[in-house]
Order: sequence, then structure tokens, then C-alpha cells
Amino acid sequence: MAYVLGAFIVSLIVTLLLVRYRRLHAEFTADSDLQGVQKFHARAVPRVGGISLVMAMLFVCIVSPIRDSEVVASLFLLIAASLPVFVGGLIEDITKNVRARVRLSLALVSGALAYLWLGAAVTRVDIIGLDWILHFGFVSFIFTIFAIAGAANAINIIDGYNGLASVVSAMIFAGLAYVSYYLGDRLILVASVGMLGAIGGFLIWNYPRGLIFLGDGGAYFIGFIIGTLSILMLARHPNVSPWFPLLLCIYPVFETLFSIYRKKLVRGKSPGAPDGVHLHMLVYKRLVRWAVGSSEARLITQRNAMTSPYLWVLSSMGTIPAVLFWQYEYVLIIFVALFSISYVVLYRRLVLFRMPRWLVLQKNRRR
Repeated sequence: MAYVLGAFIVSLIVTLLLVRYRRLHAEFTADSDLQGVQKFHARAVPRVGGISLVMAMLFVCIVSPIRDSEVVASLFLLIAASLPVFVGGLIEDITKNVRARVRLSLALVSGALAYLWLGAAVTRVDIIGLDWILHFGFVSFIFTIFAIAGAANAINIIDGYNGLASVVSAMIFAGLAYVSYYLGDRLILVASVGMLGAIGGFLIWNYPRGLIFLGDGGAYFIGFIIGTLSILMLARHPNVSPWFPLLLCIYPVFETLFSIYRKKLVRGKSPGAPDGVHLHMLVYKRLVRWAVGSSEARLITQRNAMTSPYLWVLSSMGTIPAVLFWQYEYVLIIFVALFSISYVVLYRRLVLFRMPRWLVLQKNRRR
């Protein structure tokens, strides 16, 4: 509780300062581009919310010797390993001039540091044949760094609406905290509850009014921590199935994989190219029909915030059964399959305008 509360207060205060004094740094950090395919807010908003998360986690590192001195070094190494991908994302938030390839490279560097410093190595996925290949150090290294980089990118992909990535990530960290508590793993527990508090403090200012965004830096930081803690759980606890963290993170993971398939194989475009047909964007366009056509900032922001709960419910279809059945591998596999099918069916129905009317939020008001 002390870690959650401390991280929450630090994040709350730092985020407040970033919002309160946004005019001092608006020239560098405000998202003034409101016309892109992935822009759904009404005014320029600071994109440096990730700073508050990092500061909150540094606070957790500083106070952890009081109760958990054995994890202090690992916590600091975890934060240090995250810096390449976080700083790369933060520079993109400030300059809007860091290529996706460069950010991917920095995410791979962070993954490599987690592998070398923390022992976060994927050596099993419980798939016949692939587990044998992963026993080779080089293969495990490559698989690990791409898995961590993929997790960082996955959170960034779903970071499209107020509170969406934050709440989904909070649910994932809650699941990691629950299982790590049962296993007695203090490192994963402290890091998870610390991130829960940090996200909570940020969320106060992000949802529903959208006074500040995570930005690429914040999304990458969250995704890196999720990926690293998930791999550490598998590496440190052989009795935990790899299907547990996969189901726990299934929404951002499947969104990423489906986006790669849709862009590269269906449309013949680069997987890194932005587009306006991610699932959360279709929910916004097809289901949240609140004040469509209005130019009033208040209504645009309200419509933005109304989108996220749809995806929170979808994500819970993975996180809840993952926590309930984390010890039962075959049950986890079944739920992974069920989620994948549900996602594809939902996506197809949204594309074809075939959603039930009771799911549509409608308010006709034009300005």
C-alpha cells in the first residue's frame, strides 16, 4: 500500500505541475497537430505525461530499501534499462522528428539491457519445437528483445483516447501484482504496484478531460515495464505458463499483430505507417456517435472519453480470466482463442456497420 500511495502522490503532483505550467513548455511539448488520422482531441495538449510515471517509479526505488532492500538494485536497473526507449519516445513527443525505425532500435536496446542486467530471458513458450530452439542463447536473446520492444510498441498503438492505454495497463499491472504476491516475488510485486500508483496519479488529469497525454515516452515506458516484468515472471517461476502473460496482455498484443497483418499483408503498407482504422478508432467512429459534427471542444473531449470504456471491457475479457485461471494452461489457451475470435468478429462488424443499436451512443448536436 505504501508503494501505491507514494507513487500515486508523486505522479499526481508532477502531472499537476506539467499541466499547471504547460504554457511555459507548450512550444516544445504541446500536440498542436489536430489534423492527423490518429488525432481525436480538440485542443493542443502536453504529451509529456511519461515524465510523471518515471518520477513516481524513481520514488519507489528510493523508498524501497525501507521494506525491500533486496530488490533495490534490480528496481534501479529496471528503470535504467527503460531509459533508451523512454528518452527516444520523449524526444519524439518534443520534436515530432524521431523516425519509427529509430524508436524501434531504442526499444531493442532497452530490451537488450533488461536481458543482460535483469536476466529477463525468454527460454520457453510452451510450444513444441520452439522451446528447444529457445535454449540457444542467441535465439533467446533475439526473441526476448523483440518481445519487449513489441510490448512497448503495443501500448503505444492503443494509446489513442483519454484513459484507454492507462486503464488497460493498470489492469495488466494489477494482474501481475496479484500473481507475484501469490508467488512471493517482491521485485515484480513492488514494480507492479508502483506502476499502478503512478498510472493512477496520471489518470486523474488524463481522464476524462484529457489535460495531458502519456505521449510516446509514457506509452513506451509502460509497455517496456509490462514486457520486462512478464518475461521475468516466466524466467523466475517455471510453474507459470507463458500463456498467462499473453492472455493478460492479449488486447494490446493482438491489436499489434492484427495491425501488422492488416497493413502489411492486406493493404501492402509499412507496419509502422499510421492509419485511422485501428479497433479503437472504429469504435469511436461507429459506436460513439455522440455529438457527431460538433465543433464544440467540450463535446469533442466528451466523445473521446466515451470511447475508452468499450475497450476497457474488451481488455477485461483477457485480464479477468488470466488472473482467475493463471495456473491452468489449457484454460488460458482457450481464452486466448476466444478473445482472438471475438476481436476479429467485432472488427468485421464495425467495418460493415453491423453493430447492435444498443451499443451505439447517439446525440445529434451540430454546431
